[in-house]
Order: sequence, then C-alpha cells, then structure tokens
Amino acid sequence: MDDIEVPQYFICPISLQIMKDPVTTITGITYDRESIEQWLLTSKKTTCPVTKQPLQKDPDLTPNHTLRRLIQGWCTQNALHGIDRIPTPKPPLDKFQVFEFIKHLWQPELQLKTIKQLVSLAAENEKNRKYMIEAGVPKEMLVFIVTCFKQGQIDGLEEALGILNFIQIPSAETKPILLENHDLIIKSLTWVLGCEMKNQVTVKSHTMLVLKTIIEACTSSNVLELVSPEFFKRVVKVLRSGITQQGINAALDVLLEACAWSRNLIRMIEANTVFELIELELSFPEKKTTELILGILCNLCSCPDGRAQFLSHRGSIAVVSMKILGVSPKVGDRAVLILSMICKFFGIYMVLQEMLTVGAVEKLSSLTKIDCASFLKEEASEILRLHFPEWKDSPCIDGFQGIRVKPR
Repeated sequence: MDDIEVPQYFICPISLQIMKDPVTTITGITYDRESIEQWLLTSKKTTCPVTKQPLQKDPDLTPNHTLRRLIQGWCTQNALHGIDRIPTPKPPLDKFQVFEFIKHLWQPELQLKTIKQLVSLAAENEKNRKYMIEAGVPKEMLVFIVTCFKQGQIDGLEEALGILNFIQIPSAETKPILLENHDLIIKSLTWVLGCEMKNQVTVKSHTMLVLKTIIEACTSSNVLELVSPEFFKRVVKVLRSGITQQGINAALDVLLEACAWSRNLIRMIEANTVFELIELELSFPEKKTTELILGILCNLCSCPDGRAQFLSHRGSIAVVSMKILGVSPKVGDRAVLILSMICKFFGIYMVLQEMLTVGAVEKLSSLTKIDCASFLKEEASEILRLHFPEWKDSPCIDGFQGIRVKPR
C-alpha cells in the first residue's frame, strides 16, 4: 500500500485518511463525516478547519455520493494491493428516528429488538448519543429499569444499563424524575445488583456507575439518606465478587457519599463493609481506590462497632500502616486518623504491640521528622505522646526520648 499514490481529493483534510463517508459543508469543503462532526463537537470555535469560515454546531452536511462512489471504485481496483473496500455508509440518525425507537420500546413484541438497536446506535458515534439525549432516552431507560423491577423481568436490563453508560445521564434531565421517583429508582438498581445474569461483571459494574451518576446529579436531594440495609449488603457483595476497576471506584464513591448519615454508618458496618474494604486494600489497588477505601474506613472507625470490626481483621493495622507514607497526602492523613481513633479507644497492650511489630510506630515517628503537613505531624506526635510509656524502649522513636508525657 505504501507504493500506491492515493488521489489527494480522497483524503480528509482533518484525519488525513481516505474518506469513508464524504460530506460537504456550506463552505464547499468535503470532509469525512465522522471527522468533521467530531471537530464541531469538540472545537471551541465552530469554524471550517480549511477556510476558517463560521459553521453551526449542528450544520447541514451534504453527502458527496459521487466522491464516495469514486473512492469505493478506486479501493476495489486496488484490492490486490491491500486496499480495503469502503462500505456504503448508513444514513445518519436524526432526532425523529429516535422518537420512533422510543415508541417501539414500549411495544412488548418490539421491546428487546429496539433496546438492542439503541445500544448499537449509542456505540456508533457522539452525534447519535447527542440525539438520544435530546430525545429523552436516558429518562426512558430509567423508566424501563423500574418497569423491569416491578415485573421481575431481566431481559433488556444489560442493554438499558449499557445505554446509560454510553450516553451518560445529564443532570438537568435526570433531576425531575429523581425528585419524584428517586426511592423507586434506587430500589430498582439495588434489585439489579442482586439479579443473576449472564454477563455479571458488566451488568454490576454498569449498575454501580449509573448509581454514582444519579447520586452526583442530585447532590441537593438526600437520595442516600433512607436507603435500606439491603442496599449496602448488595454493594458490599458486588465488591467482594469482583467487578471492573471503574465499577469498584463507583461503588466506593457511593459508599463514601452515604457516610454523611450516621444511620448509614451502622448499616454499612452491619454489612461487614470494614472487613471487605481491608480485603480489597490488601489486593494493592490503584491510588484513587486506596483514597476512597481509607476515606470510608475513616468514617466507619468513628463508630465503636466499626473500630471493633476493623480490629477483627488480622491485617487491618498492617495494611493501614503501609499507607502512611508513599501513596498521597490524603491517604496518609486518613491512615493516621484511623490509627489515632484505634489508639484512643482500643489502646490495649496487644494493639500497641502489633503497631510496633508491623511498623506503624516507626512510620508515625518518621512523620514527626520529615517535611509534611503540620496537622499530620501533630496527629502523629499526639499518638506517640499518648503511648510513649509502652513504646519508649523501641529504637524507632529515639527522637522522642526526651518528650514530656502528657498525663492521662
């Protein structure tokens, strides 16, 4: 193919590749449809890339059928040289076609076929997704999921969740339906988390991502204030069974958001969340995941039962101690706060000796000697002061030998 000279007018001025679906703008310049549509969607100034003349965000693009046939003919003639034939492009989607799809969605005999067509269209390009948003597809998908919940039907759920992840739920459109039905939508998604399906990992991951998006879209509404204990059991079970990295972080974001209400902390502890989070952290996840895990643990350890569950895991002190230095200031701060709460309320001999054994005391001592946030240094110093008599013979806190011990 390197030895073949491609006619210059077959090349898109943007992608510099052979055009598959040539279209002409009002400026008279021909581009590949996908390239010019992407240019107009992402460009701050909607201008023709070649002439610099203004274009509309949603311009009239005239298919150049003659040029497309010429390109297809040339590709066929050069097939032996490794040139792939350009297929005839599908007609572009418009908003009115999407409205027809929505009508078909609620006809039982066409429902499954229609929802699969919508998935395919959403996957094709950004313009299709834009039309689907304008036609109200996200709202229809939420209603579809609620309907499935009421009827105990799982057919089409995977596709509906896939569409919501493809096109994202715009907050302006989601808020009205959430304000009226947020309890039912959360219940429906909780139900989905407990359903057994063929593509478990994908379905559960998409469900968590949708939950996160809904909660973010309704920050002013207390959508997580009255969630059931079953909600937390299902979310924790999903974390245990394994989902995608995106899904894990979405689940953790939801749990962290739920920590704002004390009753949720109790329900999360009852769902064995502390234990499962430590197990997850032991798998050495990415930095973002660790930050979320430590944030949730910090909230849960503010409760007596949370601290007790924390200490019931044999690796809890070790895994938190490991995070004091080297991950991020946010992680270090939360790790020290967790150990501070454990020391304050569970400062018994076995716990203090374990902190010494796993290197927690050494890490805390290091914090007092290095350049770090002042509040972090103060917190570490306070822990060392509080238990100096128990640790005074350890060489790792030599720098604290002359410290004045505060009375208990």
